[in-house]
Formats: sequence, C-alpha cells, structure tokens
Amino acid sequence: MHYPVYVSAGPLHFPLHAVTETLGMFIGFRYFLYLRRKQGDQVTSSNRIWAIIGAIFGALFGSRLLGALENPPALLSADNILLYIYQNKTIVGGLLGGLIGVESVKKAIGENTSTGDLFTYPLILAMITGRIGCFSMGVYEETYGVPTTLPWGLDLGDGLLRHPVSLYEIVFLAGLWLALYYANKRFPLVNGARFKLFMIGYLLFRFLLDFIKPGYRYAFGLGSIQLACLAGLIYYLPVILFPSRLIQKQYA
Repeated sequence: MHYPVYVSAGPLHFPLHAVTETLGMFIGFRYFLYLRRKQGDQVTSSNRIWAIIGAIFGALFGSRLLGALENPPALLSADNILLYIYQNKTIVGGLLGGLIGVESVKKAIGENTSTGDLFTYPLILAMITGRIGCFSMGVYEETYGVPTTLPWGLDLGDGLLRHPVSLYEIVFLAGLWLALYYANKRFPLVNGARFKLFMIGYLLFRFLLDFIKPGYRYAFGLGSIQLACLAGLIYYLPVILFPSRLIQKQYA
C-alpha cells in the first residue's frame, strides 16, 4: 500500500482523507436526522438548531486551536500564525470545543435539557469514517504511532514498522458504540448519560493512546491533546466518581 492514498474522479485526484472526512460529516448528520425522527427529541426544533450552531462553531474553534498547540515551536515560527492555526485540527479539540459551544448556547437561551445523546452515535460513525482517511495518509499526517516491534506494526510510508493508531481508534470506537448500545438496553440511563459515557471513554482512550504517538511534550511528558483530555476528564469527574447518577433514580 502506498501512502498517501488518492482516489480519482476523471482528471481529478483527491486524497482519500479529504473524501472520508467530508463523507463522515455527511453520513453522521444524516444518521442524526434519522435518529431524531425515529426516537423523537426532548429539545424543541429551534433550540436544537441553536445547539447545532454552538456545536459547529465551538468544534471549529476548538479543533484548530488545540491542533495548533500540538507543536508550539512550529506555531511560533509560522509566517502566518492565523493560517497555521486554521490548517491544523484535532478531534479532541473539536469535541471539547463543541461541548463548550453547546453549553454556552444552552445557557444563553435557557435550555436545561441535555442535547448530547442524539449526537453520540452519529459522532462515532463520523469519527470512524474519518479515521479511515487518517490511516490512508500514513506518516504524511500526524495521526501515526511511534515505531514498534509488535507483529501488527505497519510500514506507513517511511520504512519503519509503526503502531497503526488510526486502526486502534477505529476498533475502540466500534467497541465503545456496542458498549453504549448494550448499556442503554441494560440500564435505564438518564437523559445525557450516553453522551457523557462516550466523552469519558474517548477522552481516557486518547489520553492513553497519545503515549505511543510522536509529538511535542509539555509538562510531565504530556502532549497538548493529553492535557486537554485530562481537563475534559476533570470536568466529568463528578460522573466518574458517582456513576450511579447516570441511572434513573428508581433503579439506582
């Protein structure tokens, strides 16, 4: 397999990553609309639109900012800092930025109902689709692992056997999807519990995964994404310490 992988449409050639990234957002949003029609929505249509707007702008800002902070020397030496920030992005920043955006909008419009559950499965689907594209970039995008001697190490384009961290993430996300689905069947979860469990699970996974990814390290040998994951886990600490809050009271 040659990296990066391109797809052709007549005379045009596109990186597969660009295709899967766009496709992930499209099918994720279509899946969200399907679930909303099928399951109903406790949030009014107008407030749901505001929540989506908050999620979009929060995710755009958060993903770019945290992505740029992954490599401070490159950021500070960039000829155009704003352009450098725009060109870098990370899903952890998108998730946390989207969370801040939604919660800020909800506070502004006086919406107290959790809005995250309907987003959870579509988000996972979009992320899995996008990670297929990340894998197709090999070492030509910073979504690869450090060298390894493990038998499943892959040559991602530089002649070294590396951890295929994008594949690890795909497997994890698929497993998390199944776990959330069966937890929702097994336990009467409160509104918003599914999204909180998703965020806790993913942030913990990414914190651990980034130990086998190269990159700039801040204090205690942690990268910017790991520090952001820790901040997110601290935000969810009450739920982590008291998971019974996620189950309806009559069953807790």
